[in-house]
Amino acid sequence: QLQLVESGGGLVQPGGSLRLSCAASGFTLDYYAMGWFRQAPGKEREGVSCISRQDTITYYADSVKGRFTISRDNAKNTMYLQMNSLKPEDTAVYYCAALTYCTITNMGHRFGSWGQGTQVTVSS
Repeated sequence: QLQLVESGGGLVQPGGSLRLSCAASGFTLDYYAMGWFRQAPGKEREGVSCISRQDTITYYADSVKGRFTISRDNAKNTMYLQMNSLKPEDTAVYYCAALTYCTITNMGHRFGSWGQGTQVTVSS
């Protein structure tokens, strides 16, 4: 059974950094394109970043480009999202998911169920 567990969220001041983790179990993470999504209060869930199989391609939403970096450690079966220069508008619950594909311009469809997410709050 495909299971993903997000962690690493917290409260941080504007300009600060956080690293989110997405631990996979029940499947081998590097067989799939993977992505990060977020949902802010009162807003729809949106795609933030993704990484293709074999890590050859990464995609970032315009709102996070240059500030966030996606990566994964296949030995640990874990994906990461390094978030720097955080802004209040980055406040959201962040989720990871396996995707059908990842290209430089688009994130594919999610499959499997959502994890519980991890809360990121950027506030002074």
